[in-house]
Amino acid sequence: MPQPAVPPHPVRASRARHLVASVAALALVALLTVQAQPAGAYPPDLPSKAVAQSELDGLTVQAEGASAPYDRDLFPHWITVDGCTTRETVLQRDGDGVEVGSDCYPTSGSWYSEYDGETRTAPADISIDHVVALAEAWYSGASGWTTDRRQDFANDLTGPQLIAVTAEVNSSKSDKDPAEWVPPLASKRCAYAKMWIHTKARWDLTVDAAEKSALQPLLDSCTY
Repeated sequence: MPQPAVPPHPVRASRARHLVASVAALALVALLTVQAQPAGAYPPDLPSKAVAQSELDGLTVQAEGASAPYDRDLFPHWITVDGCTTRETVLQRDGDGVEVGSDCYPTSGSWYSEYDGETRTAPADISIDHVVALAEAWYSGASGWTTDRRQDFANDLTGPQLIAVTAEVNSSKSDKDPAEWVPPLASKRCAYAKMWIHTKARWDLTVDAAEKSALQPLLDSCTY
């Protein structure tokens, strides 16, 4: 005689359905996360809105000044670490599908510029921007630093101070502070303010009154 079908165990069936649903949900989240990310990435150590606000509130407000004229050579860069220069390291970090030769220089890849939303495939078309420009740092306290500290600042890979962007937008930014220049893409201005504030806080640099006034509404536009 044929044996009657054994109904599935209710607890096991429930667990199986729950597992399938969980896996599907995780796959959907992963897919949405990938789709939400453009090519390229911000530098490391980008603070939250709350942290950046606390840092902005703690910055010393002071008119810019220095005991000597600014000279870019006072900030030695790009230094070589582990066989690659700081510039080459950022090109590898911020690019997509980057391949390099034996000398660390990229031979292929693409770079999405967070300031203007442009993508480039030639490394020569990409500049490594000092978020807080070297001249800005000089007049905000770096003129009193040692050369070694200025070198560390100019080659800072730990914080959000170096970012790969198009040469055109980097030229447009030049040595300007947020009272004078912000990224053309409005959607990038929150992150830019965070990078600027966090860099100045990490390196104990001052802000002038106009600069601080410009930073606050940029930070207010952040959602997190």
